[in-house]
Amino acid sequence: MNPHVEQFLRRLAVEKAYSAHTLRAYTKDLEMYEEFLSRRGRAVEEAQVRDVRAFLAALRVRELSKSTLARRVSAVRSLYRYLFQEGVIDRNAISVLRTPRRDRKLPRFLTVEDARRLMDAAAMGTAAPKGWTGARDQAILETLYGGGLRVGELVGLDDGDIDLRAGMALVKGKGKKERLAPLGSCAVQALRRYIEMRDATAPERKDRRALFINARGGGRLTARSVARILRTRLLLAGLDAALSPHALRHSFATHMLQNGADLRSVQELLGHKNLSSTQIYTHLTTEDLKETYDRAHPRA
Repeated sequence: MNPHVEQFLRRLAVEKAYSAHTLRAYTKDLEMYEEFLSRRGRAVEEAQVRDVRAFLAALRVRELSKSTLARRVSAVRSLYRYLFQEGVIDRNAISVLRTPRRDRKLPRFLTVEDARRLMDAAAMGTAAPKGWTGARDQAILETLYGGGLRVGELVGLDDGDIDLRAGMALVKGKGKKERLAPLGSCAVQALRRYIEMRDATAPERKDRRALFINARGGGRLTARSVARILRTRLLLAGLDAALSPHALRHSFATHMLQNGADLRSVQELLGHKNLSSTQIYTHLTTEDLKETYDRAHPRA
């Protein structure tokens, strides 16, 4: 790989705190771009707008999704912005390229009743874990839904980030940005029970700071483990087992808005930089719209 590209990726990892998932995607995108340029006899530093347009045209032929195309354009644009700032190139001609518009898919979320069924699923059968791991799983789901956390934010929590008396969590979001997230009484109760049981009965902790630990070795729980925990609970509750932990964040935002919270407040709670990221949650079901119309319109 071009040393300038390697340096750019290191900067994203260290200074910009990009997630491992995004770094893998950008690395793959830029390796593909470099390979394309080499077939045209050009180095990254020598590329012109027509080269990048040819690269995008080749991608479109493969009928990639708009989101994948947008990410690859973003990777290339960010690279050349970095090269220009570092003085590697004299002019950033690539800046004139427009990022393809992404298809905006409505997020999948649970109804309020389904969310209640999920939280109550521990008592629905013998398949649910018992003891401190069962208390942990309950606390995980209550915290994801009660605080609207990303799964990466959840597994990154330390004991010191939780204030049970205040019902708040200090969350480290994207780009190392911190925010305070209210947890709600159900999450606080579940966390208090989990911590008490963990400290009394769990094996010696390998990671003494981590809030959520695994059953073997006491290390910090991973996002993949959280997804498995959620899947088990979804099956117990008779719900769609394909839902991801992010669906609980979607459910949090949707239910807040449906119950009267304003968009700016939900934006702050989610830790969104731009309001446009939050506006996707303003969707309502047809039934909600009809109910609102019937209640509000004088001629309904």
